Amino acid sequence: MSGIALVLGATGGVGGETARALLARGWQVRGLVRQILPGLDPRIDWREGDAMIRGDVLAAAEGANALIHAVNPPGYREWDKRVLPMLENSIEAAWANDARLALPGTIYNYDPAETPVARPDSPQEPGTRKGAIRKAMEARIAESGVRALILRAGDYYGPRPGNSWLSQGMITPGKPVTRVTNPGRRGTGHAWAYLPDVGETFARLLDREAELPRFARFHFAGHWDPDGSGFPAAIAAAAGGKAKHVRLPWALLPLAAPFNPTLRELIEMRPFWNHPVRLDNRELVAFLGEEPHTGLVESLRTSLEALGSLE
Repeated sequence: MSGIALVLGATGGVGGETARALLARGWQVRGLVRQILPGLDPRIDWREGDAMIRGDVLAAAEGANALIHAVNPPGYREWDKRVLPMLENSIEAAWANDARLALPGTIYNYDPAETPVARPDSPQEPGTRKGAIRKAMEARIAESGVRALILRAGDYYGPRPGNSWLSQGMITPGKPVTRVTNPGRRGTGHAWAYLPDVGETFARLLDREAELPRFARFHFAGHWDPDGSGFPAAIAAAAGGKAKHVRLPWALLPLAAPFNPTLRELIEMRPFWNHPVRLDNRELVAFLGEEPHTGLVESLRTSLEALGSLE
C-alpha cells in the first residue's frame, strides 16, 4: 500500500526518518510545521500550522491514509499540559479521514524494576510522571477506537536525533569524540534504537495496512547492550577507538536541573539506567519476517559524522 501520510514532527528524529522511509516507498508525505523555512526537505508537502490547534491538524490531514504522531513540545516545555491535547487533535483527524494513527511508543510505560523483558501485552505500571502520561496516551488511543499502530522502542539515536542521550548526554556534537559519558550502572543492560531503522519499520508496517489489526502494537528490539558497556565502546570504535570513558555524575545533575527542563526530564529517567528493560520483538519479526537492522558501529559512525563528531 502507498497513499498520503501526514507526519506531525517531520523535522524531528523518528518523524523525520519515518517520513523519509515512506517517501522511498512511494507515499505522498505532508509535514505540519509552525513556519515553512528554507532547508526543509523539498520532497515533503509542508503545511503551516500548530499541532495544538485542531483546525490546523484537520486541514493538513484531509485525505490522509496515515497520520504519524511523532511531535513533542520544544524542549519539553509544558510537556504534561500539551501532550494529551495534541494527541486528541490527531485522534480527531484520524477519525475524520479513516486514517491509521501511528505513535512511537517508549519503554517509560513500564516499571523497570519489575519488567526486565517487555512484551506488547506486558502490564504497564509506570513509576514516573512521563511514563504515566505515555500510558495515558496509549490508553486514550485504544479507547478512541481509531485504527492505530504503536511501535515501541528503546532510547533513540541517529544522524538527526532531536532529543537523545547520545547527542545530549554522552558526547559533544560538533567536536571530535575524545570522551564518552556513560549514564548506565555497571552490569545493567540497555535498549537502543537507530532512528532510520525505526522509520523503516514504521513504513513497512504502514505498507501492510490491510493485514494489520485495528489496534496494532509491536516492539522494536533494536540494539541490546547486555551490560551497559557495549554501546559506549561502539561509540569509541566508531570515532576511532581513542575516547576516554567516564561515568555520568548523576548526583550533580539536580544542581542544574531547576534551570534546564530537558535535564529534569533526563533525571526522571534514571531508573531505566539502573534496571534493564529489553523489548521482545517476536511479534514484529513474525509479521514482517525481520526487523530492519543496521550494524551498531556502522550506525554510530553515520550518526557521529552527521553530528560533526568525527575528525
